[in-house]
Amino acid sequence: MQKPRLSFWQIWNMSFGFLGIQFGFALQNANVSRIFETLGAKIEDIPILWIAAPVTGLIVQPIIGHMSDKTWNRLGRRRPFFLVGALLASTAIIFMPNSPVLWIAAGMLWIMDASINISMEPFRAFVGDMLPSEQRTIGFSMQSFFIGIGAIVASALPYMMTNWFGISNIADAGEIPDSVKFSFYIGGAVFLLSVLYTVFSTKEYSPEELKKFSESDKNSVHSISSVRSSENVSASMFNRNGVIGILVGVAGSLILHFILHENDYGLYVLFVGSIIFGLLQLIAGLFTNQNKTSSGLVSILNDLYKMPKTMRQLAVVQFFSWFALFAMWIYTTPAVTHHIYGATDPSSELYNEGANWVGVLMAVYNGFAAVMAFALVAMAKKTNRKTVHMISLIVGGLAFASFYAIKNPNLLLVSELGIGLAWASILAMPYAILAGSLPPEKMGVYMGIFNFFIVIPQITAAAILGFFVKNIVGGEAIYALLLGGASMIIAGLMVYFVEDVDEEK
Repeated sequence: MQKPRLSFWQIWNMSFGFLGIQFGFALQNANVSRIFETLGAKIEDIPILWIAAPVTGLIVQPIIGHMSDKTWNRLGRRRPFFLVGALLASTAIIFMPNSPVLWIAAGMLWIMDASINISMEPFRAFVGDMLPSEQRTIGFSMQSFFIGIGAIVASALPYMMTNWFGISNIADAGEIPDSVKFSFYIGGAVFLLSVLYTVFSTKEYSPEELKKFSESDKNSVHSISSVRSSENVSASMFNRNGVIGILVGVAGSLILHFILHENDYGLYVLFVGSIIFGLLQLIAGLFTNQNKTSSGLVSILNDLYKMPKTMRQLAVVQFFSWFALFAMWIYTTPAVTHHIYGATDPSSELYNEGANWVGVLMAVYNGFAAVMAFALVAMAKKTNRKTVHMISLIVGGLAFASFYAIKNPNLLLVSELGIGLAWASILAMPYAILAGSLPPEKMGVYMGIFNFFIVIPQITAAAILGFFVKNIVGGEAIYALLLGGASMIIAGLMVYFVEDVDEEK
């Protein structure tokens, strides 16, 4: 029994919720650094304040993926998580611009990102559940289309509020402008309504139907055999790697504090993360010794160790791609306002003019990504997904680097086209390549684990970029974008080594 091909409008309906999800992310990406600076954050502190977003994804997505793989109720398998995440995220988005002080804004970012992740992760697995292998590229490209459309409007909302509707773009020191507040209110409503549309317009396959599809799907045989081993990881391996993780974390922290005398808390994040991951492995080793291998923690860590070859190869590409993206999201506003506009006072009219222009720039790259989403499908058919992704990433890296040379803000629009091409490819091609290598019964958890290789580079960026900008490049945020450009070019080159199971079988 093969999965039936879905119509264009069925794929449209099942992807529509991503419009709202990206509305939330785009408002976050374009405005949170602005909110932090307005509430008194120093330029070197911005990365560590942003650490909430990737850490939340690292924790939430594999758990939600594991849970959604094992869920079935009146709403289905993935849709209950769409709905719960939308309700929580909409509430957090509305509250975010009303944060009275910096620490509350940082906490709201944590809550907002956790809620968005609850909705987002099952959407990736949804494509693998619902579509046959030959339609997965267009499925993920449809998600890219809605991501682009949502981000166009959301990124430009403060600009539109000010220039189209006359809403104030400035406020007293320490206050968030009304243009930003109204943008977040609209974003909360759009998030909820778009996810509700997908929840009530799409029917999921039952577990029994999915089992039949899995048994007859030729790709499933290849996918299951591509997992490294069918045996669980031994307790001794968990214990050994757990001890190594803890020792690395403790040693690194001690070196930073006692030898380098470094008090940049961002640098401690990686080492604390190593300690936590080590402890989790020790717990998994204990559970394994007690034959509690069915626990969620042990199951997720076993799947991490046994992930398919293609997934391991894509992990390297994702690391360098998302390091670059995170550098862009947290440093484009200070880079453009400081380097191009020459404004450093967040309460000044010139700074807020530059910050609004950043929203327009982000709208442009997302808009071009929406346009290119389906063009990339056609390009992949003419060549292959690897070639398309490689070229897109290299072009995106060069576009990042161009920010340093450009002095006219209007010319940055050209740079955003290159970034938009890379973004469209990042949102579709890795997932289309990955889905063909995954066991269907573990689609959710592996999509969640794949998120590790999105959030770990973001945590790395948050940990080192503050130190890099403050101590190496004299506080000039523009150099963070140059570093991001180099990282994205490396990602493009690493695509060459990825095995695409669907296209190479």
